[in-house]
Amino acid sequence: MQKRQLGKTGIEVAPLCFGGNVFGWTIDQPTSFTILDSFTEQGFNFIDTADVYSRWVPGNKGGESEEIIGNWMKERKNRDKVIIATKVGMEMGPDKKGLKGSYIKQSVEDSLKRLKTDYIDLYQSHADDMETSIEETLSAYNALVKEGKVRAIGASNFNAERLKQSLHISEKEKFPSYVTLQPKYNLHDRADFEKDLQPLCVNKSVGVIPYYSLASGFLTGKYRSKEDVKKSARGEKALSYLDERGIKILNALDDISKAHQVKPATIALAWLMQRPSITAPIASATSIEQLKDLTKAAQIKLATVEIEKLDFESRY
Repeated sequence: MQKRQLGKTGIEVAPLCFGGNVFGWTIDQPTSFTILDSFTEQGFNFIDTADVYSRWVPGNKGGESEEIIGNWMKERKNRDKVIIATKVGMEMGPDKKGLKGSYIKQSVEDSLKRLKTDYIDLYQSHADDMETSIEETLSAYNALVKEGKVRAIGASNFNAERLKQSLHISEKEKFPSYVTLQPKYNLHDRADFEKDLQPLCVNKSVGVIPYYSLASGFLTGKYRSKEDVKKSARGEKALSYLDERGIKILNALDDISKAHQVKPATIALAWLMQRPSITAPIASATSIEQLKDLTKAAQIKLATVEIEKLDFESRY
């Protein structure tokens, strides 16, 4: 499988990243192990998680996803064969959020412990923190990189102006630079990323690893009416995509997926993989059958006319 470089780092990743938010939420540890085994056996090596996954589940406290990934790596003895991305910054409890230097230093130790590793390949600011100076945040990351606890850093949910400022300060102060951006981006959610962030990322060689690649499952095609959204725990999120434009996108995906004899989700991911700014879209699966649909995207080469059709029907 053709690997891609993660930003300006020497780290190479497969063109699809597995989203670990489902671990400890919609799938338990044994099922998670089965899916991770299948994912890596097919040649994929990139797994994304966060300290806060899955704190929103009743009875959970956060860190469940990291723990499952850590247990899997320990059992499989494969730490050196996978690229692990995690995040810091979302609320983990009272006074446990943001990007203050002291909090980052505390949080990385917690993540390392849960992941049962002594280093994190990609440590990401989960959300911008307007109450903390960019210099303080980057200085903390600088210390972690020097200590060997973090190989590279990334940003998630940053706007173009703040990302640009961060990149400038890194260059000026000789701090590590954000090598990746994790934005919300898919066939339906295009405008926010494409207008300002995409040109910046291309210009600065920032690798893009978008989340919600399948628009909360909408681009799988299983949510086509208000009744359909009741099918799963995540269905309600797909409701916002059920508009005229959304239906046009699904119709285009239907046509192209039939031509390639794959599912609509496969084509939606293939479209992302062929965007010039994208390193690897992030997507999740809760079964081996779903995983097959995702991984097939790496084998699909969309024709120019197919990309143009998807671009046209999803125009904003």
